[in-house]
Amino acid sequence: MSPSAIPNSTSNGHFGSDLNLSLRGLGVEYPPFLVGPEALETLANRFYPPSTALKKILSINRFTGIETRAAIGEVDHPIVNQPNPPSIKELNDLFRVEGVRLSVNACKKAIQEWGGSVDDITHIVSTTCTNSANPGFDHFVVKQLGIRTGIEKILLHGIGCSGGMAALRTAAHLALGSSYQRKPARVLVLACEISSVLVRSELDSINQDQQTRVGVCLFSDCASAAILSNGIGDDESAGPIYDLLGWKHQIIDDTEEDLGFDVDPLGWKVVLTQRVPTLAAAAVSPCFQDLIKSLPEFHENSQSPIAADFDWALHPGGSLIITGVEQAMNLTPEHLRASYEIYMKYGNSSSATIFSVLNRLRESEGKENVVACAFGPGIALEMMVLRRHSTVLASTNGSESDESFEILDTPGTALKDNLTNGNGVPYLNGNPITVNGAVTDDDRSDTDRPEAQAGSSVADGSEHSQTPAADGDRNPASNLPVEDVD
Repeated sequence: MSPSAIPNSTSNGHFGSDLNLSLRGLGVEYPPFLVGPEALETLANRFYPPSTALKKILSINRFTGIETRAAIGEVDHPIVNQPNPPSIKELNDLFRVEGVRLSVNACKKAIQEWGGSVDDITHIVSTTCTNSANPGFDHFVVKQLGIRTGIEKILLHGIGCSGGMAALRTAAHLALGSSYQRKPARVLVLACEISSVLVRSELDSINQDQQTRVGVCLFSDCASAAILSNGIGDDESAGPIYDLLGWKHQIIDDTEEDLGFDVDPLGWKVVLTQRVPTLAAAAVSPCFQDLIKSLPEFHENSQSPIAADFDWALHPGGSLIITGVEQAMNLTPEHLRASYEIYMKYGNSSSATIFSVLNRLRESEGKENVVACAFGPGIALEMMVLRRHSTVLASTNGSESDESFEILDTPGTALKDNLTNGNGVPYLNGNPITVNGAVTDDDRSDTDRPEAQAGSSVADGSEHSQTPAADGDRNPASNLPVEDVD
């Protein structure tokens, strides 16, 4: 029997009308500390002399639109207050404790919502870009969860901010393989990142190379998890959260040098060029059109849906990524409300962020169908169409430190105007921002300029970005975030 002979399969580049794949549990675990923009300034002033590049970064940091970032420690945590930045060994030792802890808690939340037993988990697909030890961190998560050691595990690396979606796509293929064999599949999907402790490494590079590395202003810590089911043997009393309808993975040609996360003796260093936001925004529409064409159920009435017919769970890499996709797809901030909110309160937690956005999105009333999208090194584009079933989040699924925050009824266009000076171009100090380049001649602080004091904004980036951003401010009236990177 060929795979195309069963209903929940894919063939000829098209997805079947009923893959019978669904997310049955979601869990997000942020660490207990939320640090504001002042934390970076404290560390910079504590360990590094004033310089043009540092002054520029601290100006950007005050206008990212991120109110707080989740971190495993506060500004006085010992690992970021040594005479020198922590070594990659020290970072690994810390991840083995803090990353595994966050991961175990996120998994427990997802498993609790699903309602099944760890003995019923058939596969685990994990990802991280902030640890590369062997055995991988997933090995220790499995032990602490009490999952049998012989379970099939896959650990994905080298995919950065797109990792959460790549892991879910991989889990979907594993589940379909089990469906072909008429076997149940319950795949635990896990993403974990500890980015905050790389702050000293990035500040070192800013000090030594005098480059504008905006990633130090954006990244944060988080673990998130999901349970994917193929429907065989499901307890119908535990309904799905989202159905998976189809997905697409795409590499933007000749962009290997534009986005990356390179290994360094002091951790990892972000590679990000100024082409990334434009490349990313331009790639979304063709990818969306191809994905919709592969889903027959959206063509029953002879008229294909448009992007605005969906809610969007976009990985909040940064303001230029979010606003670029918003403009390219003719969306409004309301379509991207969950991405903006997660970005504002927690920052960019790389691969772990997408499940946090999906978790946030289901709390509010919205459109039935959702497009999830993320960018990673390569440049890789991951996109997926899901159908939501749940609009109310169980109280056990968010971080214990989470506070509920208000869903915006109509964010409007003021947010985008604030981010891009009203014309779609990111500005800092009155000048367009460049990426990963030398500091411009205009090194005045944003606070020296009337337009910055009045609340202009923007920032830039992508991936574990360290690029120039644009000054990002948020619109106080809308209480929505702003800023940019992947």
